[in-house]
Amino acid sequence: MSSALGTRLPAWSLMGAVISAAGLPIYIYAPKFFADTYGLSLAVLAWVLFGLRLFDMIQDPFFGWLSERLRRRGVAVALGCVVLAVSMIGLFAVTPPINAYVWFACTITGLFSAFSFLTINFYGQGVAKAEGLAGGHNRLAAWRETGALLGVCIAAVMPTVLMGVSDAPFTWFAFGFAAVTLAAMIGMAPEWRGRLESAAPTPMGVIFADPTARRLLILAFVNAAPLAVSSTMFLFYVEGRLGAAGWEGALLVLFFLSAAVSSPLWSRLAQRYGNKRVLLGAMVAAVASFGITITLESGDHIQFAVVCVLSGATIGADLTLLPAMFAKRMARVAPNGGQGFGLWSLMNKFTLAFAAVLLLPLLEGAGYDAGTGSYPEQAQWMLMVLYAVVPSVLKLVAIALLLVTTLEDER
Repeated sequence: MSSALGTRLPAWSLMGAVISAAGLPIYIYAPKFFADTYGLSLAVLAWVLFGLRLFDMIQDPFFGWLSERLRRRGVAVALGCVVLAVSMIGLFAVTPPINAYVWFACTITGLFSAFSFLTINFYGQGVAKAEGLAGGHNRLAAWRETGALLGVCIAAVMPTVLMGVSDAPFTWFAFGFAAVTLAAMIGMAPEWRGRLESAAPTPMGVIFADPTARRLLILAFVNAAPLAVSSTMFLFYVEGRLGAAGWEGALLVLFFLSAAVSSPLWSRLAQRYGNKRVLLGAMVAAVASFGITITLESGDHIQFAVVCVLSGATIGADLTLLPAMFAKRMARVAPNGGQGFGLWSLMNKFTLAFAAVLLLPLLEGAGYDAGTGSYPEQAQWMLMVLYAVVPSVLKLVAIALLLVTTLEDER
């Protein structure tokens, strides 16, 4: 632990926790929160999220370009943290002072723009950090992604926990998030100094021209799709298909805590057997866990808890090994990392957007009523298909893609 403190790895864990808490949990909670609280249409909210992803096609590569040219990186990152915190407060703690759809669009844009900028700089900085770190990219990834997964766990469960002690749980969540963001910003401040200045900016064409980097970007998109689909449908599935309202927070934390606990194990296994071989094994296990989910019916929340543990562990491999694999490639192709992780961020976020714009209207069309929380039989059947069958098919495609991807450093 003393050596970890000396290399400031806990600060990397905390920043990873903040960034991840502002990502996936918000996709899980925000559409349902606005639909339930303000009566907004899920289909319209889905199109707002999809429109933001189209904006990301320009924004994320630009942030990558900007990241490689920043000279006062700490100041820019601090500003990004402020925007992230303020946007979270506006999204969940402020009653919309204007049209609720417009307010949702504005606050979610601020939130995910800051999320993108921080993610790109954080992972780009990690390329340089790992070069001088014993254990390299896998060790840094273990600390970073374990922190990120713990951040997801806390963000996933806190609104549910706060519901038992407050009439405004999301307000407390938003302000708590802002306070932790400030702590992470201060803790990481020394890490933004003296790195990356020696590496020249890398044209984006150089990254696309590299076959391995290109395939890893495609793999990032395809492999993230099952998690995006299941995350988008999670709250609806637990409430509508399993009839387990009130269990959402506990099940979410089981899922993400299992991912966090498994992350160091996947890192060690990868150091011994190679990233590709270990990741393939985890992906096959993920398909098996989705297969179990297909058989579940109303009342099977205990069985689903077991599935959450198993599937969460496989996600730990995805979130630990894939970024490490890409970071290793960027160290060779684009040492500055900014442009590469701008594309990486775009690939991962696009999966969530496609999941929202395709799945939420399907659920609404199958009879789900956000105003009453009604799940007729057709909607329950649709939940099973969307939550279990679709991710299984997507994961099989990702397995096929990884099988044909050659990684030079695999043993």
